[in-house]
Amino acid sequence: MYAIVEIAGHQFKVEKDQKVFVNRLAVEEGKKVSFDNVLLIADGSNVTIGAPAIDGAQVSAKVLNHLQGDKVIVFKKKRRKGYRVKNGHRQALSQIVIEGIVTSGAKPAKAEKAAPVKEAKKVEVSTEANQDLSKKTVAELKEMAKAKGVEGISSMKKADLIAALS
Repeated sequence: MYAIVEIAGHQFKVEKDQKVFVNRLAVEEGKKVSFDNVLLIADGSNVTIGAPAIDGAQVSAKVLNHLQGDKVIVFKKKRRKGYRVKNGHRQALSQIVIEGIVTSGAKPAKAEKAAPVKEAKKVEVSTEANQDLSKKTVAELKEMAKAKGVEGISSMKKADLIAALS
């Protein structure tokens, strides 16, 4: 059984008890971490493909250690110009071991899903209040800002004026 999972912006094909080097995770060594963005699960001839992710699927892993990758040297040169630049880079990595793959029944964290919904409602309310102001001309908005006592209106654009008035 294997799964294709997105970890830290990259997609990996993982199996149980496999060690994988991924971009540095913000988790302490020895702690467990789970990944909800499972794109594909294959169990023998039974293949499940997500659109884009499989609901309820989860891959659990344990962070073994944090380390740096091999040094990569970037050398640039332009011939006959005297231009030479040498840079080095070592990628920050985390080594994880895959502990298990759950095909269904995993519950995502509620806090992560609740926060974006609240933000979306705030955006809708603010856009409804600004619809009346967006229909006005810049000159009308400047007069309203002057009456309110807003400073620096001569250099403001329409969006800035609407933000200052709301």
